[in-house]
Amino acid sequence: MNQWQNFSKGFIKDNPVFALFLGLCPTLAVTTSAYNGLGMGLATTFVLVMSNLVVSIIKNLIPPKVRIPTFIVVIASFVTIVQMVTQAFVPDLYEALGIFIPLIVVNCLVLGRSEAFASKNDIFSSILDGLGMGLGFAMALTVLGGVREILGSGSFTLIPELIEFSIYEGDGMLVFVLAPGAFLALGYLIMLADKLKKKIY
Repeated sequence: MNQWQNFSKGFIKDNPVFALFLGLCPTLAVTTSAYNGLGMGLATTFVLVMSNLVVSIIKNLIPPKVRIPTFIVVIASFVTIVQMVTQAFVPDLYEALGIFIPLIVVNCLVLGRSEAFASKNDIFSSILDGLGMGLGFAMALTVLGGVREILGSGSFTLIPELIEFSIYEGDGMLVFVLAPGAFLALGYLIMLADKLKKKIY
């Protein structure tokens, strides 16, 4: 696998949400708008890239018996940074994401990439893997959040006051704002992603 394939696999072929079904708890919980999905996706991307970087650097120094606990401590350190920065600079996003920011620590996507990839590969490859998987995760959450927001409330908000507009007047379909709508929208998006993957690969 060349470096471009390593980076791009997270977008469609091995997309964390649409292909690997990882990190579905925050995916379903926070994607009531494109803005929330993008915020959660970028926070997870930062943690993925930085934890992959550190794990790749220290992989040969970690005794096998404490490998997983060490990875979790590394991940938790970067999650703490994300939490503090989000709370300080984008408090509205921090309030919207709530408990799901600290729960990035136990997101199986982040720990899975540390264990399956970063602990076995060089630094540059690990950074690209984290970046590709993270951006693929962010893309999936943003698309899901956008679909739910458009169908549920008739609006689309990617960045408040910059990229924000109304799609149609009147009430949307309330179900898409609620939990069942997350499952419905995700199911259809997985189906579309699978068809796209078959055409490309």
